[in-house]
Parts: sequence; C-alpha cells; structure tokens
Amino acid sequence: MGIDGVIILDRTGRPIVQTAFGPDSSSRVMQHVDALNAAYDLASTENKMSVDPIIVVETATGPSACCNVQHGSLRIACPVHTETDPMFVFAFIQTLLDVLQEYLGEVSAGTIRDNFDVVYQLLEEMLDNGYPLTTEPNALRDIIMPPSFFKKILAVAGTAGLAKASATPFSSPIPWRTTGLRYNTNEIFFDIVEEMQGILSRDGKALSVEVWGKIKANTRLTGTPDILLNFSNPQMLTDCLFHPCVRLPRWTKDKTISFVPPDGRFVLMEYRLGSTGSAVASVATIPFSMKSSVELLENSANVDLVFQPSFGSSKGLQSVLIEWYLGKGVTTSNWIPGGGGGTCTYDSRSGVSFSRPFALTHLESPPSFFNGKYLH
Repeated sequence: MGIDGVIILDRTGRPIVQTAFGPDSSSRVMQHVDALNAAYDLASTENKMSVDPIIVVETATGPSACCNVQHGSLRIACPVHTETDPMFVFAFIQTLLDVLQEYLGEVSAGTIRDNFDVVYQLLEEMLDNGYPLTTEPNALRDIIMPPSFFKKILAVAGTAGLAKASATPFSSPIPWRTTGLRYNTNEIFFDIVEEMQGILSRDGKALSVEVWGKIKANTRLTGTPDILLNFSNPQMLTDCLFHPCVRLPRWTKDKTISFVPPDGRFVLMEYRLGSTGSAVASVATIPFSMKSSVELLENSANVDLVFQPSFGSSKGLQSVLIEWYLGKGVTTSNWIPGGGGGTCTYDSRSGVSFSRPFALTHLESPPSFFNGKYLH
C-alpha cells in the first residue's frame, strides 16, 4: 500500500476534501485530521511558525505517518501506515498542487469548494489504490474538463456542454502531449527563476552561498515539435532534476536538453548552482551588500543595519523585504528607516521586525539604512 488517502483542510482545520483507500482507512484518516489539528494548535500556543512535515499518529492498527504540507491557508495531508519513502508522498502532494493550479488557477478553500466535483475527479484519476496513476495535466484534460464560467452556466441551464472530454483519451503516444494541437502563432517562452540562500559575515562578506534554480516553460506549438536546448556553461549545473519529457541519455552524453514539450506551462528542469563556499561566490554574485552593528545594553539593544545594491544604476531591486528575528524575550521594538525609504513593523507574536517592501534603483543614491532599539 502506498498513500492511505488525501486530506485537504481549510485554515480552521475543517476537512474540505478527503479520500481514503482500504477497508479501515476512513477511521484512520479522521485520526490523522485530529492529530494534524492538534499539532497546529500546539504550534500556535508555542509561537512556532510551522509544524513538523511528518507527524507520527498512533492508530488502532499501529503507528502511521501523517505527511503534511501547508499551502497558503490550506493544509494538505497524506496518511501513510506502511513502509513508504516520505519523499514519494511529498512529491505527489506537490504534483497535486501543480495540477490544481493548472485547473483552478488560485488554489484556495473557496476555489476547491466551488469546484468540488472537478477536484474529486482529479483525485480519483491521479491515485489508484494509493499509487500515482495519471499525473500529467495534458492527459488529465482528455478525461476531465477544466472548470469554466461558461461550463457552469450550461450545467445550471441543463444544456449539454459544447466542450466535452476527449472521446479517445490516452490516444497520444506521448503521455504529456495531446495529439492534434494547432496554433496560428508558434511560440515558446522560458523563465529562469533562481533562489539564493547565503550566510554573510557582520561586515557583509559572503561566507557560504547556495543557488537553486528552475527553468519554467510555456509552449504554444503545433504538432509534435522536437526541441534542442544548449547551455554556454552546463558544467555549472549540478543536482539536476528534469521533466519526464527530457531525454536523459542525451544530457548525460553532451549536456544538451532534447525534448518534446508538453502543451502549456511546465517546469523543464531544476538545478543547483555549484557548491557552498567560494566556488559559488565566484560565479553567483550577491545582488546586495548588508552590514549590521548591534550594541547590547543591560535591558535593551541598539541596532544599525545598512542595505545597498551591489550593481550599477541600470538595474534595481524591487519589493525588498528584510526580516530580523529578535528572540522571545523582546517586549517592544522601534525601528526608523532612512535612505531608500520603506516602513518598519514589529510582530510581537513571532518576534520578528521587518521592513515593508521598498525599491532600490540607483547605486549612487544613499543606501537604505534602519536604526532600531528593542527592549528585553
């Protein structure tokens, strides 16, 4: 047995959708709901930002695991009572979220309730007795039509829908691409999204840097195109994760991505840039510099923080958000922004002071600085 079921709860811990596999899975699912809600209540009492992704639940048939993920205001959980790799479960949850976003746009409690029938059909097709079955959006569209306002009007009026699911689903020899696609304008777009995680010294020097990236694609191509993508320096990319459409032997041979793309939006690959330490710092330039100074007093502390972009005036940083964890013993905090602007706020519940998003567009302009004082 793989996954015992899927539970989607709202922010109050009330189940919106739940499925179960096996004769005794229904009662086990409810035990997992109670355990997950208890974990969130405990985290709220202890001012924790999140709960453990895997919660051990004692049931009548023995211990089981509740693999859970928080997505916005939703809590998504999958009970597992047999020997199963947790990454297998979390990978399915992420795939489910991607499919729901493809169908519903915004994944929230409201959109799931409004399209409950579609969500339930997707779960029935994506899981077969606890194991992933059909997870490609293009294949799912052949059997489950995405919801639309026009479709709801036709359903209320009792009129047969003009757009129906394919009469011959799974007829395409390529699981992720529908047959017979035609576009007046053929185009493909690529977006490279990178996330940098690093540790800086108090004088702003990079001690370690990690860069994680994704290549997102959006295709509108006729027929069955075969695409070849080359990189100028592929040796920099490590720990690569590819969409099933990528031919792995070709990448292993000459670091070239050869693929027949799905129709629409998808993530072509994920990667890590280099390794920690100076090797990454030499290729991944941190786009800002930050220096801090803290003066500890008997019952308070004075803080000075200087934040400045590290590139020319032709580029800029947008929506910059700085968070500073002050600790549980802090009672009050007062921060004064200067230079590039912005506002400062203190969250007494989480003990975090942060500046609301601001923009830095010119290196020559005065650096943004924040002066603060907090009391224990």
